[in-house]
Amino acid sequence: MTIKLYNTKTRQKEVFKPLVDGKASMYVCGPTVYERAHLGNARPVLVFDMLYRLLRHEYGAENVQYVRNFTDVDDKINARAAQTGRPISEITDETIGWFLDDMGALGALEPTDMPRATAYIAPMIAMIEDLIANGHAYAAEGHVLFKVRSYKDYGKLSGRSVDDMIAGARVEVAPYKEDPMDFVLWKPSSDDLPGWDSPWGRGRPGWHIECSAMAYKLLGAAFDIHGGGNDLTFPHHENEIAQSKCAGHDFANVWMHNEMLQVEGKKMSKSLGNFFTVRDLLEQGVPGEVIRFVMLSTHYRKPMDWTEKKREEAVSHLTRWRASLSQRTAGTIDPEIVSALSNDLNTPLALVRLHALWKSGQQSDLDSMAASLRFMGIDPALPSVDPFDEEPQVGYGLTSGDRETIEAIFTHWNGLKKEKNFEAADLIRKQATEMGLDLQKWLVSINGEDAVNPLILSTDKLRDLRESLK
Repeated sequence: MTIKLYNTKTRQKEVFKPLVDGKASMYVCGPTVYERAHLGNARPVLVFDMLYRLLRHEYGAENVQYVRNFTDVDDKINARAAQTGRPISEITDETIGWFLDDMGALGALEPTDMPRATAYIAPMIAMIEDLIANGHAYAAEGHVLFKVRSYKDYGKLSGRSVDDMIAGARVEVAPYKEDPMDFVLWKPSSDDLPGWDSPWGRGRPGWHIECSAMAYKLLGAAFDIHGGGNDLTFPHHENEIAQSKCAGHDFANVWMHNEMLQVEGKKMSKSLGNFFTVRDLLEQGVPGEVIRFVMLSTHYRKPMDWTEKKREEAVSHLTRWRASLSQRTAGTIDPEIVSALSNDLNTPLALVRLHALWKSGQQSDLDSMAASLRFMGIDPALPSVDPFDEEPQVGYGLTSGDRETIEAIFTHWNGLKKEKNFEAADLIRKQATEMGLDLQKWLVSINGEDAVNPLILSTDKLRDLRESLK
């Protein structure tokens, strides 16, 4: 199967060709460990877990190396230790345990390597020494800084020029900087902060050098894929590229970034009261497979909107699917699902195909569906999820009220056609299609199953459309 991935570096979808035939390598930026992972933190984990599963399927599990780090030295961790009076190691150990438990509950496989930054201080110091020797970094007042202008391709990943970044960015102005855009590779530590001996005095690494050093030690000077959220494109990934290239490393061949997560159409924030952790949802009774289903229902390069409606729809789908699949263990992964995922991780299309397999009801299709669900990280043998006692469903996940709404829209649309008001009829059909309802198929269907797209159906918007037609 040919795998195609969107490369942020080239801004186009490309056929994936691993640097080493038959093997694949991937580095994904992991969490800074001082608090529970929130829902937005889970998105890159699930996106790259799906890619990891696809690569393992294509090349064999033993031929895929997946590195995801833990940042366990950071000012936020220091602040949490000062605030709570707890040892830093205790905080980081606890938080790493939480993270692995929570991501495991979402069906995420553990990477092959999960390095902690504090175990790679020596390689970081060695890389910084190389950068100084090559004229790409300088020491000043206990700090070491990278000379951004010494790397001519700085800004290419994010599509920015250095001068534009200086004009619009919030950069730390410090007297020891030769240029406002220069970033810290090493900084001094006081006695009450974590620190390591170095040629520049006792100190600790900057955030960016950590990932470059860990990727180099575990994956080598060149590897296949580097991933993370698009909020890391600048400055973190831009800085990683600059310092790694200037240290003589080819670094990552393909760069992949997932879009951000919202909650009910708004940015998740504590001030808006819509901030919650993965553990919050799990403890509220939302199963991990429901969270995973909702996440995979949106393509990774599109903004993900977590809504109560999507949660309910995921529960409905998984409940109905498991009623048919709980006893099935045989079967092979459906090739159409592999094909969808091989086309830049098109998880929404893969879910549509899963539904088609379920709808067919054929034993071979259901066996294949069970295997495909496992491949996508959802165990069909688990007990059915709790449907939250919603209004009884009338086939295909539609309530009796939903069907009444659709029938009213259909009647109005059909009436316009009979009146030969085709312009108005086409507008209504277009609006309904965007909401997951195909009125033309509803016309000829027996129970409406072929007329609705279960992954984008919005019955709330359909009710609004009905009201606008009165």
